[in-house]
Amino acid sequence: MAENLQFGGTSLWQDALRRLKKNKPAMAGLVVVIILSLVAVMAPLLSPADPLKTDLANRLKPPGSPSAICKNGVYILGSDEFGRDILSRIIYGAQISLSVGIISQVIVTVIGVTMGALAGYYGGMIDMIVMRIADILFAFPDLLFYIGVMFALGPSIYNIFIALALIGWAGVARLVRSQVLYLREMEYVEAARALGLSDARIILRHILPNCMGPIIVSVTMGIPGAILSEATLSFLGLGVQPPHPSWGNMIYAARAYMLSCPWYSVWPGIAIMVTVFAFNLLGDGLRDALDPRLKR
Repeated sequence: MAENLQFGGTSLWQDALRRLKKNKPAMAGLVVVIILSLVAVMAPLLSPADPLKTDLANRLKPPGSPSAICKNGVYILGSDEFGRDILSRIIYGAQISLSVGIISQVIVTVIGVTMGALAGYYGGMIDMIVMRIADILFAFPDLLFYIGVMFALGPSIYNIFIALALIGWAGVARLVRSQVLYLREMEYVEAARALGLSDARIILRHILPNCMGPIIVSVTMGIPGAILSEATLSFLGLGVQPPHPSWGNMIYAARAYMLSCPWYSVWPGIAIMVTVFAFNLLGDGLRDALDPRLKR
């Protein structure tokens, strides 16, 4: 009953869903995200060619050129410097970008929610230690921190997860802490304490469910940032390593051909732009739908 009074009530979630459906930009972003997710999952079926297969006789061909390696016999978006199909590499690159965005945010959320809940609920020394660590992480420019971690650990998609998680949890922890500091003083939490419920039960059953709105928005808004970070690290040679396709390393490889073959760098750039824009639209819509102060 306590959760229903706050944020977990069915009517409130239904009302948020109704308002989200009325937000056309957010729904457009959701449709694009769903399409991108399906493309990433079905990459082997949708890709017209093996993204690693080369054809040096047809290198740097413009869009629409005949192809000996594509199923449909045409380079729909052109070929790269090794004759590989750009469309196929973009499709498989979606797997990398979405995996990094989603998995890294799951890790960030688990760590951030745990640390923020402990700091906000117990306060005192725990709160001071967690928040001072977060302040230290906030003092580092994100990109420089990622570069330092990747130099130390080596270029790898798994190390990208570690780099993003090491600094990303601090923002989530601060957000959750602020919510818990307010909710722990509510009457239903005091009633739960009076009934002798354990701290873990109170946090998991009575406090965190009422923080789900801000957490969902934080995750959704964090995914495009993680995608951009992965693309930047791959562009710098510290992320996904060639020949495996990543939108970032595709743009890096295309930099030498920007004047003679502009399509090479344009297509992965458009892929990054569309993906980040879609997640931002969806995140803005979720924020508006889940904020009771914007209820209309």
